Amino acid sequence: MCPPVVHCGQVATFRYVLVDAFTATPLEGNQLAVFTDARDIPEALLQRLARELNLSETVFVYPPEGEGHARMRIFTPTTELPFAGHPVLGTAFVLGGPLQLDELWLETGAGVVPVRLERDGSRIVFGWMRQPSCSFEPYDRAEELLAVVGVEESGLPVELYRQGPGHVLVELGSPEAVAPLRPDIAALLELNPYGTACFARDGEAWKARVFVPAHGVGEDPATGSAAGPIALHLARHGRIEFGDEIEIRQGVEIGRPSTLYAVARSPKEVEVGGSAVVVARGEFRL
Repeated sequence: MCPPVVHCGQVATFRYVLVDAFTATPLEGNQLAVFTDARDIPEALLQRLARELNLSETVFVYPPEGEGHARMRIFTPTTELPFAGHPVLGTAFVLGGPLQLDELWLETGAGVVPVRLERDGSRIVFGWMRQPSCSFEPYDRAEELLAVVGVEESGLPVELYRQGPGHVLVELGSPEAVAPLRPDIAALLELNPYGTACFARDGEAWKARVFVPAHGVGEDPATGSAAGPIALHLARHGRIEFGDEIEIRQGVEIGRPSTLYAVARSPKEVEVGGSAVVVARGEFRL
């Protein structure tokens, strides 16, 4: 028997960086853990580590397999995703410093995602990602969804955009209608295997709240994979013009204010941008 203060056997150390994405202010935005070298992490531990951290997403970085600079795998607390916005942005901020590139190509399950990085001196201050193209279609359970969310109608057609976890988009009449939403999370989980993004014009910007219980996230502080589809949805239905850049504010109601920028240049070319900041570094010793 080993003494109580001595570790028996080998201890594996897995290091990670904690990033707040879609904000320039520490302790705001959407949290993300990035394991910058996941080659020695056993496959069976990936989902367990993401569940242990219990953030919206956790990223594991590997050497590239194709034309990218790095390959990344994205996990929510309950599942792996082919793509998600704030993990791509946060990972680009983490890797962009050491690599000293103006454009970083990240291999995801949805293909290579280019991220253009803007710097103030040596410090990265902003990034624009060109998102994978996504399909869209009418959502066939719109009335049930509106009832679960607690609203009577959507100003635009209720449609499903299949990017990342996929999101059903619901436009409300004002930011005051978005702020007090209290959807039945259990009913939403049973009804909708996708995220639900509710948004409204707020002056020159747009206010949004996004609920993704099907992937272990009751409410997401900042959702890049919904921001791009929101811009595309608004352009497709004439609320804005293709090529117009929009600002989306999210996360205030859960104490994580976030700011996202999005532009749909065409139905097949959508970019989402924002800032990020590294706030901590840690390690698992298992």
